Amino acid sequence: MEINSSEYKILVVDDVASNVLLLKVLLSKEKFQIITASSGVQCLELTEKERPDLILLDVMMPEMNGYETAEKLKAAPELKEIPIIFLTALNSTADIVKGFHSGGNDFISKPFNKEELIIRVKHQLSLIAAKKIIIAKTEELMRTITSRDKLYSVIAHDLRSPLGSIKMVLNMLLLNLTSEKIGKDMYETLNMANQTTEEMFTLLDNLLKWTKSQVGRLNIVLQHSEMIELVQSVIEVFSMNAELKNIKINLNAPEAVNLCMDIDMIKTVIRNLLSNAIKFSLEGGVIDVSVEDLGDEVQLNVSDHGKGIKEEDQPKLFHVETHFTTFGTKDEEGSGLGLLLCQDFINKHNGKIGFVSKYGAGSTFYFKLPKTQEKC
Repeated sequence: MEINSSEYKILVVDDVASNVLLLKVLLSKEKFQIITASSGVQCLELTEKERPDLILLDVMMPEMNGYETAEKLKAAPELKEIPIIFLTALNSTADIVKGFHSGGNDFISKPFNKEELIIRVKHQLSLIAAKKIIIAKTEELMRTITSRDKLYSVIAHDLRSPLGSIKMVLNMLLLNLTSEKIGKDMYETLNMANQTTEEMFTLLDNLLKWTKSQVGRLNIVLQHSEMIELVQSVIEVFSMNAELKNIKINLNAPEAVNLCMDIDMIKTVIRNLLSNAIKFSLEGGVIDVSVEDLGDEVQLNVSDHGKGIKEEDQPKLFHVETHFTTFGTKDEEGSGLGLLLCQDFINKHNGKIGFVSKYGAGSTFYFKLPKTQEKC
């Protein structure tokens, strides 16, 4: 990458004055800031004081040679990141290896070629420039992430709770009021408000959990739990939503299946699959939920008999890049986050999630979980 030479300071270290002068002239022509030292001790003092961006360091010096000087520089936490190019007439493999072990970043053999010197110097400085850009972008990203986390925290505390209350009130009103009591238009308006609130609440809940999961703030908490009771509790919650579309939910499962899982994560997965099944079922339809004990694994299936998914759209599911979503049978909207969240949570359980679908006939979404987990 291109660099502005005048922004960089180079320390030239050599006990031979003519070598120092030559390097100073060559590098000054390239607009670099140049400081010089004639010994290893002086190099350490100037590096501490001036903090150069690059050090050109002669190897053969009295009292403290270049290798020893480099080792002392790399031992100082505040100086160890400064790159070092050794200037040396020594060019054996052993000398080069020793130089790299001492902390050198590159070698230039004496007598050196002017063009080679400039190219190697600019290469090291371009690495510094790239590193500065990366650090700046990382700091900017961290500030953005911090601001985003604060925003999501506000959303979680200030929106999620009241929205949940509104959702419950609208559900109760629709279950206890009919179009005959309040009029067809008012009933349709109430139904639309309920549908919008359900979609907003689901989106908000998925968004919060997806974000926490992606930034590593959503830890899996494994415990031995009963699967059937969990499934039944989710079905009970969604029975009101299903009734609004006159949909029946059937459960076919053994009496009990125990396994090790994070209850909240698996409940979220079941909730998303059941919500999607209601969304894509036709009014008056049936949803079949089944739990199978496969020995070492447990499989849950959620089957609807509604719209189904077009064959060309099926590969788009479970991929962040495609962010695929469609409207439900009553134009219910979705964000596409639900299935991504399900996949993430099932993967955290070392399980598998998938689906089979036929356009116009319906879909079956399923997941498999191992009964035992290593840390449970």
